[in-house]
Amino acid sequence: MSTRRVWLLVVCCVCLVSLAFATIFGGVRGIVHDPQHRPIPGAKVVLRAANSQWSMSTSADANGEFNFQRVPLGDYVLTASAPGLQAARQSLAVASGAEPIVHLLLPLATASQTTTVSASVAPAVNVESSTPTTTVSRQQVVRSPGADRPNSLAMITDFVPGAYMVHDQLHVRGGHQVSWLVDGVPVPNTNIASNVGPQFNPSDVDYMEVQRGSYDAEYGDRTYGVFNVVPRSGFSMNNQAELELSLGNFNQTHDELNFGSHTDKFAYFAGLSGNRSDLGLETPVAQVLHDADNGQGGFESLIYNVNADNQLRLAASQRRDFYQIPNTPGQNSDPASFQHDAQRESDAFVNFSWVRTLSPDTLLTVSPLFHYNSANYLGGAQDYPISTTDQRSSTYAGLQTTLTRQTAKNSLEVGFYGFGQRDHELFGLRFNDASHPDFSQPQALSGQIEEAFVEEKYNPWAWLTLMGGVRQSHFAGQLSENATSPRVGLAVQLPRWHWVLRGNYGLYYQAPPLETISGPLLQYVTGQSLAYIPLHGERDEEWQVGMTVPFQLGRGSWGLDMDYFHNRARNFFDHNNVGNSDIFFPLTIAGARIRAFEATVRSPRLWNRGQFHLAYSNQIAEGEGAVSGGLTDFAPGSGYFLLDHDQRNTLNTGLDWNFPGAVYGDLSVYYGSGFANGDAPPSHLPQHAEFSLSAGKQLTDRVNISATALNIFNRHLLIDNSLTFGGTHFNAPREVYVELRYGLKY
Repeated sequence: MSTRRVWLLVVCCVCLVSLAFATIFGGVRGIVHDPQHRPIPGAKVVLRAANSQWSMSTSADANGEFNFQRVPLGDYVLTASAPGLQAARQSLAVASGAEPIVHLLLPLATASQTTTVSASVAPAVNVESSTPTTTVSRQQVVRSPGADRPNSLAMITDFVPGAYMVHDQLHVRGGHQVSWLVDGVPVPNTNIASNVGPQFNPSDVDYMEVQRGSYDAEYGDRTYGVFNVVPRSGFSMNNQAELELSLGNFNQTHDELNFGSHTDKFAYFAGLSGNRSDLGLETPVAQVLHDADNGQGGFESLIYNVNADNQLRLAASQRRDFYQIPNTPGQNSDPASFQHDAQRESDAFVNFSWVRTLSPDTLLTVSPLFHYNSANYLGGAQDYPISTTDQRSSTYAGLQTTLTRQTAKNSLEVGFYGFGQRDHELFGLRFNDASHPDFSQPQALSGQIEEAFVEEKYNPWAWLTLMGGVRQSHFAGQLSENATSPRVGLAVQLPRWHWVLRGNYGLYYQAPPLETISGPLLQYVTGQSLAYIPLHGERDEEWQVGMTVPFQLGRGSWGLDMDYFHNRARNFFDHNNVGNSDIFFPLTIAGARIRAFEATVRSPRLWNRGQFHLAYSNQIAEGEGAVSGGLTDFAPGSGYFLLDHDQRNTLNTGLDWNFPGAVYGDLSVYYGSGFANGDAPPSHLPQHAEFSLSAGKQLTDRVNISATALNIFNRHLLIDNSLTFGGTHFNAPREVYVELRYGLKY
């Protein structure tokens, strides 16, 4: 698509004045009334963030109604007051794209007091979406064992059903490809299984909303999971800084210094982090050999409220990581076979957003974006039989714009998303066994994607939401593809019980990575009885049904969410190695069938002390047919087969508890029934479980100490025998570390 056509699409999207909310934003609306249910005009209504100093205020109109727009997802406290009446306060949670309706009753004043409708934030029930969603807060990240470490994705795997780490890669719902959004802006990435380092430092998260399937038309690209991050901002700090220091076994440490502050209009936050350990990647044997890692990173967030109608937001991140590729005892003891392989990675992104409130019901967001990512695999010069070098970098630059409009019964969203991509790669093989001439081959590739989308939600009655949308995609790289992805869904709230039933059907398109093989590399691949087929994009067809059940247990409202999904994929993305090297090229399998039952349970704050959570998945992930793209030996397909990351039952549960004396503890339990066995029978490897615990104490307002033990019982076994970095994979042994957090004022 020409540049002129791209900008024509942008202009069309910006000029359309009918559109739900920019990705991280929701809204809060409602009515203030007296005990006789008469509206209270002019009542003062204040919406305040539960964990920061962010707030908005307004006055109820002649009908007692109020409306807050541009509210970032998270936990809030809503208060209303009027002369001669008691003030009322209610806690609530806001999800992206949702607009909860709140009724605030102000009793007659008998004394200076406030009526509390809800003492704690109950699990959110979203009646305007068919997407199963999990929201993770900063407190959960800090307290959940190991979740705040820079190289950890426990903030996902601890709370999201069907999410787990295997062969150093995150898998969600049976797939590899996930989308990261920061401040509602995508961080584009078309590569598959090339990086093992993190996309985002958990310590910089304020809230993270995880969506699993049944996406609105706004979402595309990598669709097995969408991680929508609201980063920390200066609104939670007032000329404050925090220093975090840690020390543990395997010579591990992860340290961070962050600081931030705000005025009425401007907030800034910045953080610097560093980490190192002698236990980096999953090891091929029980021993930990040649497995060190280290990394450094930085993050910045700026928010400027120009006026009541205009807001500017900037989020930027920079990160560098180094990993040794682990060895076996034979490789470590024999100089002739010792492997010195390592991986160096770097990542940086900058997202800028202009958020313009055109009217109380209409919001425009324009977001230019930039992302740089590299993964450099460096083989040791004496590696035997082959020393491999693969240095790749990808640069993305693009734009996302959305225009949204919310009325009493309709929300309509129109938008555009597109980016250009430039890849540079240097691939080389050195044959220390003299089996083939050495070679080194550079290449540069370019591609781009443009997508336009429209989504409408209609509420004919308060208990019913109908939704439908379409996303049109055009990809141009080594080949060109077009995809039309319609999506329809509904959500029904049952009266009295307040259960929400939902269903969704949708098509999805995931653009392929920029990858090709030619020259000496093609000759070598041919000599390995392999050939290369150009990669096409993955196309998914998903249907999903689910139910959200709020229920009373004790004094609080619990949340139970269940869903069943069925996904059929064509050109399913996976990866495969080249000969006896540690280099993996993306490939596509003709088809895949993934289906699962998922359930989550969330409690309220129990006795103002603690909170319980559970995430469970019963899943089957199967491939079908032969290799349809990438490296292949043209072996014919043989029906369905288990994908290497298939695990039938996955359970994560935990309890966070506050004890007297400012002491707290968090227990986390993981159970996996076993991943697919590459050397079957049996069909799966043994089941495994891990117990992890963190405990801490707030010594003063500024000083906090904690201790964490991961895999307490040191259950250490082979969990995966697919060949990726370093070969087969054992889970991590027991890790123990202590942390000190010290608050500063400047």
